[in-house]
Amino acid sequence: KSISARIVVQEFPEVKQQLWGGKLWHDGYFVRSVGDNVTAEVIRRYIQYQHDPKQLELNF
Repeated sequence: KSISARIVVQEFPEVKQQLWGGKLWHDGYFVRSVGDNVTAEVIRRYIQYQHDPKQLELNF
């Protein structure tokens, strides 16, 4: 994220003036429910293969 922020500020210096404290990103996290029909094993497989789109296509 720091590289992306640096590029944005270099390309668009006015953005830095519009941001609070000059920071483009904020610390945080995202949480979402998976529903009633999703087992712990399905979640484990999703996490294991999340960077391999072909595996996700086949398994989910």
